[in-house]
Amino acid sequence: MRSEAPKRLFGRRIGHRLSKRQTQLWDELLPRLSIDIECDADRPLSTTFDHPVREVWLEIGFGGGEHLAWQAQQHPDIGFVGVEPFINGVAKLLSEIEERQIRNIKIHPGDARDLVPLLAETSIARAFVLFPDPWPKKRHHKRRLICADFLEQLGRVMKPEAELRVATDISDYARTMLLAVARSSYFEWCPSQPSDWRDRPADWPSTRYEQKALNAGRHCTYFRFRRKAIRAH
Repeated sequence: MRSEAPKRLFGRRIGHRLSKRQTQLWDELLPRLSIDIECDADRPLSTTFDHPVREVWLEIGFGGGEHLAWQAQQHPDIGFVGVEPFINGVAKLLSEIEERQIRNIKIHPGDARDLVPLLAETSIARAFVLFPDPWPKKRHHKRRLICADFLEQLGRVMKPEAELRVATDISDYARTMLLAVARSSYFEWCPSQPSDWRDRPADWPSTRYEQKALNAGRHCTYFRFRRKAIRAH
């Protein structure tokens, strides 16, 4: 039984005005790539793509889409679902998709908290949440995406042994993430050495948010959590 999505924390937002070409892509290309959360909810995600895919990966908050586009090009046999509420970020990804002729990306231009509760159980083989909004003010910490409740929702839709990749440049948020995972009945963290969270893996391309953090002198943390084979009770 699907649970009711939590109250949305933000709606679509736009920064600078879209270019004429971006507006055209928004009007013409996005409708063909969008996940219809009402009509597609009862369909296997893999069948929503134009060609057969081996499995489906999910990126929540893809920003400008550079990581998502890179992963999609590296793995043409995998279907990707990208979630991003900010209009400018979606427009940038649409430009990348058109320019590089990428055919294995679907987009939800909205809040992940609307989409994830509607996904089928064990339908996602890998998920990415890279540099989510840290909501740095203490009174806003409850708005942070990576929390116990959201991990329960995400754990339900991820396959056993699936990997959840999370990154942040805020040390306080990194601690919050680890505490949430420690309390999770779905996920576990199995580091073997400090480089496991200090160094970004080769198959994890840099993003503009990471570069911004590094340029500001902040250290980044790269977590790889594993979805437990059997949910703990």
